[in-house]
Amino acid sequence: PHKMPELTRQLMNIKHKVFHPEIHLRGGIGHVSADFWRILKQGFEGLKKEAEQTLAGLDFNDADNLDKMNFYQAAIITCEGVINFAQRYANLARKLAAEEKDLRRKEELEKIARVCEQVPAKPARTYHEALQAIWFSHLLVQIESNGLGASPGRMDQYLYPFYKKDIEEGIITKEEAQELLECFWVKIEEIKRVYDSECARDYAGYTTELNITVGGQKEDGSDATNEVSYMCLDAQDHLRTAHPNFTVRYHNKLPETLLHKACQVIKLGTGMPELMNDEAHIPSLMNRGIKLEDARGYTNIGCVEPAVPGKTCSWSNAAMFNLGKCLELALNNGKCMLCGEQVGAKTGDACNFTCTEDLMRAYKEQVAYFVKHMIVCLNAIDFTHKEMVQTPYLSLLVSDCMEKGKDITAGGAHYNFTSPQGVGVADVGDSLAAIKKLVFEDKTVSMDDLLSALKENFENNEELRQRLINEAPKYGNDDDYVDPFAKFAGRVYCEEVEKYKNPRGGIFNPGLYPVSAHVPLGRNTAALPSGRKATTPLADGVSPTHASDKKGPTAVVKSVAKLDHMIASNGTLLNQKFSPNVLEDEKGLRSLAELIKVYFNLGGKHIQFNVIDSRILREAQKNPEKYANLVVRVAGYSAFFAQLHKDIQDDIIERTEQVGF
Repeated sequence: PHKMPELTRQLMNIKHKVFHPEIHLRGGIGHVSADFWRILKQGFEGLKKEAEQTLAGLDFNDADNLDKMNFYQAAIITCEGVINFAQRYANLARKLAAEEKDLRRKEELEKIARVCEQVPAKPARTYHEALQAIWFSHLLVQIESNGLGASPGRMDQYLYPFYKKDIEEGIITKEEAQELLECFWVKIEEIKRVYDSECARDYAGYTTELNITVGGQKEDGSDATNEVSYMCLDAQDHLRTAHPNFTVRYHNKLPETLLHKACQVIKLGTGMPELMNDEAHIPSLMNRGIKLEDARGYTNIGCVEPAVPGKTCSWSNAAMFNLGKCLELALNNGKCMLCGEQVGAKTGDACNFTCTEDLMRAYKEQVAYFVKHMIVCLNAIDFTHKEMVQTPYLSLLVSDCMEKGKDITAGGAHYNFTSPQGVGVADVGDSLAAIKKLVFEDKTVSMDDLLSALKENFENNEELRQRLINEAPKYGNDDDYVDPFAKFAGRVYCEEVEKYKNPRGGIFNPGLYPVSAHVPLGRNTAALPSGRKATTPLADGVSPTHASDKKGPTAVVKSVAKLDHMIASNGTLLNQKFSPNVLEDEKGLRSLAELIKVYFNLGGKHIQFNVIDSRILREAQKNPEKYANLVVRVAGYSAFFAQLHKDIQDDIIERTEQVGF
C-alpha cells in the first residue's frame, strides 16, 4: 500500500468499494501450471546442473548478470532442497518397511522408497514415478507461496506416454494405474487453504482452486483425447470429491464418447467436470499475443482461466470489480447510495438524463475511473511481490525464467498477464433495460421516483419493484431488447482493462466471472433498477439473475452467447442448475450434450452444472451433519455444501432450477 497514491489507497479501503484486490494482497503467486514435462524429462538433478552450467558461464562485467547470479544460486539451492525433500520420504518408507510384518505392505513401502529415490530428483521412467513426481512438484508450488489455483494442468497429456509404455511392457495393469490416479485425487483433497474470517465467509470451501484439465487439442489441432482422459473422469466418478477442480476441453472433433462420459459424471451432482470451449478460447488467447501452438495447449488454471502451462504468469483473479456498483454510482452522480459519500466520478444528475445512452455514458465513465485506480493498485501489489516475495522454486518450472535468469515475479515468464474480473453483467444489463422500458419509453416511472425508491431499498414501494422485475425484459431469455445491454456492460469493462500494461512487461487481461465474490460485492451495492434489493448477491459470472430466466436452458445459452466472449480473454463463467430427474435417462444425457454443443457452437466459452434438488439443499442447510458429504458447484469450484457460509448457500439454493430442455 505504501506504493499507492493516497486516493487509490482510499478507494481500495472504503467500506462500499468497487474493486477488491484481496487474493494477491493477502496471498502468494498462484493460478499457474508448471512445466511438468521439464520435471519428468530432466528431474531436479538436471535442472540443478543446468543452473550450475549457466552460472559458471556468466560474464560479471555485464552488470545485469549480477542479478542473474543470485537467481541461479537460488535455483541450485532450491533444487537441492527438492531432492532432499523427496529423499526424506524415501528414508521414512524404508524405515517403515524394515519394521513392517505384513509382507504385502512391506513390498508397497519398499516400492514407495524406490520411487521417491528416483523422482523428482531424476527423470521419471514409469507411470507410477511420473505421478509421484507430479505430486511432489505440485505440492512444493503450494508450499512455497500458498497461492490459489496452482494447477497440475493437462494430466492426460503428460501421463499417457508413461501409461502406454507401462501397459505395453506389462509393468502395470489398467486397474493398478487407475488406483494410483485415484490416490492422487485423494492427495489433492487433503490440501486445505486456511483463510482469515472474512475470506472464509466469502470464499468458503477451503479450496485451493487448482484444476486438472483433459481433452482438447494437440499443437497440430488434432484431438488430444486418450485413455487417461477417461481414467480421470472415472476417478471423479468413483471418488466424488470436491477437489480437484476438473475440466474437459471441448472442440468440434472431440469424441462423442468423451462428451457422453463427461455428462454421465456431471449427472452425479459434484459440479464436475466443467467444460471449456477450444473454439472460443484459442482465438481469444491468440488475440492476446499467444502463438497458435501454445494457445492449443492451454489448460484451466483455476475457475475458468485459460493459460499456457509452463509458460505463463497470469496473476489471475488479481481483483474482483463491481459492475453493479458502477451503475449505482452512475445513477447518483458518483455518490454511494448506501453511505452518501462521494466515491466515484461526477457523471451528472441522472434526473437530467434524457435517454438510456446518457446513463450508459455515465456508467462507462464510472467504470473507466475505477479501472484506472484498480490498475494502479494492482501494479503496486505486483511491485511488492517482486521486492519481497520472489518464488525461486516456481521460477524453475516456468519458461523463460531459467533462460533469462529472472524470477517469475520480475517478468521471467514467457507470457505475462494481470487478470482482474468483472462481476455483475446481468445486473447492469437488466437495469439498463428496465430504465429504457419504464422510464424513457413507456414513461410510466420517473427517474426521480426510481432513484428515491433505490435509495430507500424499495421500502414501502414493493409495487414499483415488482413492475421493474416483471414489466421489463430480462437477460437469459434470448431477448434482443435486453441482451445487448448485458453485452455492453461486460464489454465496457474489458475494453478499459485491456488498455493497460503491468510491471512484468505484459498486459492486463480481463475476465467475467466471480469465484464467489458476487456475494460480498453484492453487500457493497445498493438496490438496482433490475429490482434487485440492496446488499443482496449480484448475478454470478455471466449467468442470468436468479429466477429471471423463464424460457429454459436453451434460451439461457443463446443469451449468454451474445456477449463478447472474445474480449473476455481470461474467461467467462456460466452456471446452470438442473433437477436430477431431467438427467436420469439416456435421453436426458443426450439433451445435455446437445445443449453444451449449441452453446459452444454459438461462441460460448464455459459452462458448468449443479445437478441437485433445491429441497435437498434446504434440508442440508437445516441439518448439515446429515449432509456432510454433499458436494455442490459454487462458482468456478466445487465445495462441501455444509462448509459454505449461509449467504453462499442461499445463493446456490436460489439459482433457477431447470426442469427440462
